[in-house]
Amino acid sequence: MAALQNQELAYESAQTPVAFATLTADGSRIVFTAASSPWSGKVITAGQEPYVVAPYGLMTGGEVTPGSANDSVRTAAMTLMMPGATGADATTGVLTVAAVTDDSLTITRGVTTDTHMINSVTVNSSGAVAIVTGTDNTAFSDTRGAAGGPPSIPLGSVEVAQIRTTSVTAAVVLSTEIYAAPGTHQERYDNPVWQTNPLTGKVTFSSAIPLIHGATATSAATAGKLVYARYATPVYATLPRVRDYVPAETTNSVTTESYYDNQNEASVSSSIGQASFTHSLGDGVTDALVNLAGQSLIFRFKPDKNRTPYILTQGIVAVARTYPVGGAAQGAFTISASQASVNVTS
Repeated sequence: MAALQNQELAYESAQTPVAFATLTADGSRIVFTAASSPWSGKVITAGQEPYVVAPYGLMTGGEVTPGSANDSVRTAAMTLMMPGATGADATTGVLTVAAVTDDSLTITRGVTTDTHMINSVTVNSSGAVAIVTGTDNTAFSDTRGAAGGPPSIPLGSVEVAQIRTTSVTAAVVLSTEIYAAPGTHQERYDNPVWQTNPLTGKVTFSSAIPLIHGATATSAATAGKLVYARYATPVYATLPRVRDYVPAETTNSVTTESYYDNQNEASVSSSIGQASFTHSLGDGVTDALVNLAGQSLIFRFKPDKNRTPYILTQGIVAVARTYPVGGAAQGAFTISASQASVNVTS
């Protein structure tokens, strides 16, 4: 194997912000991918997260209670994660909706012998509380859009609760007819939970996003909730006079326990080592990378700068400087990564 001659190490010298945008779901509706990656971990504005993953759903408040008039309900003030909705905060993605304290929210009951009806209390893409009505039937169904089932919710809306009635006669809604179990009758932003891989721009949920959204209330549900993200992508600057780059690798260690009957049991634990490299400095004081120590940055290492494959490492930068007599200042840099370096081949 020929010796490597054209290596290149570049660091995140600036960021390009990307406004909230939808992520694309895979076929399982578990993994969602952004249009661009990696995502910077550097705090650009004090007090703001470097990136925000924003699955649609209720965050706080939103309790639904019976109204004073027949067939009416009221809602408490609430916050929702809805970056694409009118009035949502452009930085956090959070939408604040005022309480509905009059009897303007009215449900629809079944007709004649079709006694069972489900109405959904939602917040729509305009940021308003709205009732979505299903189709009546002689019994309840768990199928979205089916007769007797919950209505399919418009994509871009969030379901807060369901009202399930079994009488065709107008009456005050009972508290026992209001259902708001997360994941069943209520769409929460934090259900299911997720993990984020900023180097690949992927968000992985613990389970599939449920299909509760459809083209019309009485059509089959064909989509899960929207998942947005706001992030920034790195702008790279090549580091001159660099050598001995080591990526952040996962290492395993084995611990063995011995027992009286001469049996042994082993357990394996994993750890992520620090990435490192040596950089010849100018004066070691005004060098750009020295002054970024303590911040989370992305580094891109190319074994051959004329080819595509590279290694990405993201972590907090630290430096140990030395000043030899008559020689150039040297910086021994480490990158404390929260995840192992990622290989990118295309």
